[in-house]
Amino acid sequence: MPDPRPVPTPPASHSVWRLAWPTIISNLLFNTVGFLHIKIVAGLGTSGVAAVATGHRVFFLIQAILMGVSVASTALIARNWGAGRVAEAALVNWTAMLLSLCLAGLLSLPILFAPEAIAGLFGLDRETTVSAAGFIFWLGVFSLAPAANLVLSSGLRATGDVITPLLFLFFSSLLNVSFAYVLAFGLGPFPKLAVSGIALGGSFAGMLVTACFVAFWWRGRFNLKATKRARVDWDIARQLVKIGTPAMLEQGLVQGGFLVFFGIVARYGTNAFAAYGIGISLVAFAIVVGFGFGIAAATMVGQQLGAGRPDLALAAGWRALRLALLTMGAIALVQVWYARELASFMIADPEVIDLTVVFIYMLAACLPMMACDLTLAGALRGAGETRFPLKSTFCGMVFGRLIPAGIFLSLELSVYWIYAVMLFDYSIKAAMLVRRYHSRKWLGLGNPTADPTKSLQL
Repeated sequence: MPDPRPVPTPPASHSVWRLAWPTIISNLLFNTVGFLHIKIVAGLGTSGVAAVATGHRVFFLIQAILMGVSVASTALIARNWGAGRVAEAALVNWTAMLLSLCLAGLLSLPILFAPEAIAGLFGLDRETTVSAAGFIFWLGVFSLAPAANLVLSSGLRATGDVITPLLFLFFSSLLNVSFAYVLAFGLGPFPKLAVSGIALGGSFAGMLVTACFVAFWWRGRFNLKATKRARVDWDIARQLVKIGTPAMLEQGLVQGGFLVFFGIVARYGTNAFAAYGIGISLVAFAIVVGFGFGIAAATMVGQQLGAGRPDLALAAGWRALRLALLTMGAIALVQVWYARELASFMIADPEVIDLTVVFIYMLAACLPMMACDLTLAGALRGAGETRFPLKSTFCGMVFGRLIPAGIFLSLELSVYWIYAVMLFDYSIKAAMLVRRYHSRKWLGLGNPTADPTKSLQL
């Protein structure tokens, strides 16, 4: 007589990897663009490197706020898609697109009208501040394109389509770097715009590709269709705001904290600031792998909860974490081994090279904790749990990074101590997230009446 009990099908590693690898490559392409921006401007001097690093930080702040909308839409789209509600998933994506464009327009206003005041917050020298202001201004001019791209890419990934966003990002990255190089050095008939040219060329290229991306979506070429409604669905909008606000606050806290941290690093001079920017651009190749597994975890958790399988949802997060630790660790080892060669490739200044090498070592030591932060926080967000990642980020950023950095600065310790506070930051976040995920309390969020321990056959 056959056993009537259902046999659970554990999520295979290749299921996580299938969703993760295109996203990882997408993030690597995105990071490569930032890396090449730094490499291009390095030919213009240390001041130019610091200016581009400043501009990138402002761009990340804008994107981080918009990520609140995309995180919420990912959770809702994945759950609707997993439950077979395709039309509802499309409506969520449409509403998220409208909200994101409105929010991007509002965020661009201070960038357009006060770029030098924003750049001046970093406390850099006059030449660097003026260059950074030119970079920031062009970010504001083209701010709608990254917003549309972010929401549409997140929506497609939530349905399991991770290839389409990758293809469009590939062409965007290629054009971005090409246009940035041409306008930075004034090749052919084009003027030499230095730092501003990198932002203008790269942003204009991104706008062209995003226009094509949106046009394909509008014409129904993707599995997630454009609803084409003239009004916002306020019920869905309220859900997006409810889920997305903690994620938006979290990302705003992260990037705002980074701005304060950047200001502290800048107190040690342009060389220390430039080394921080170069180090981030190098080690980010390992970090973006974690982002990829985090997005894969969010998609699988959301879809499995929508399908009524909390056992598979829980297992997906742990599987993503194991793969992230393995992959990020391998990349980190290579970067640590070749740290000086990588720093020397980016810039010729001996002091900046020495500072960059130390920074790479410090950040590499943080990578295991970063893997926990990126993957488990992503898994929780996929379940609609966005408040706890906000709490962990607040504790890590304030008590692990900013307060110790402020103390070390007041004691006039070396910049190496400032770099080292990242270990405190990520250790606090990792410990809190592992404990929360292991508790399984988040499994019942999509259905308040559900017992989160039922169906778990691990």
